[in-house]
Amino acid sequence: MMLPPTPRVLFLRQLLGAIRREAPVGRVTVAVDAGSGGGGASAGGVTFADDLALVFREAGAETFRASLGGFHNSRAYRTRLGPETPESYYREAYDYVTLRRVLLDPFRLGGSAGFQTTAFDAPRDQPVEARWLAAGQDAVLIIDGEFPLRPSLRRQWNASVVLVDAPQAAAYVEDAHPLEFASYLVDDSDPSHPRWAPREG
Repeated sequence: MMLPPTPRVLFLRQLLGAIRREAPVGRVTVAVDAGSGGGGASAGGVTFADDLALVFREAGAETFRASLGGFHNSRAYRTRLGPETPESYYREAYDYVTLRRVLLDPFRLGGSAGFQTTAFDAPRDQPVEARWLAAGQDAVLIIDGEFPLRPSLRRQWNASVVLVDAPQAAAYVEDAHPLEFASYLVDDSDPSHPRWAPREG
């Protein structure tokens, strides 16, 4: 189904084209850095990732969506050493071992390996029942959330998008320098007319 050619859709098609020039075939992973909305990804970042997934599907790609928010650590784990701080949240909010084990590694391997797009229900603060998925050899995974360009995750993505209008946690900026390492910088402050953001220097 063709999407209406709004300025937003036309921009997202440009972004898709740029990603496809770098990764035309095979399993493709795309991270959308949705900023840190005070202890959770910004709603605008989630919407941007959803809309990008629609454009990939329009182009005929088998496309899956996930959020880093589906791989939180429990509140008990995060506060085991005391009250949560911005620094400790950056360091320990997410279960990156499970993220890689059940989603990123099997997805990137391809073949018949099953994968999960979520493992934890953060609002309920409890694990979710495993639901294993399978995909074709040229499937696309778009994952949004906080801190996707932290050093331990950078190489997991074929492409990464940072929304420069979304707030970022200071600990993340200091440790990861996301604006330097992102594949694409996008200003989505006006969602109806997203645009490329310039790189400094």
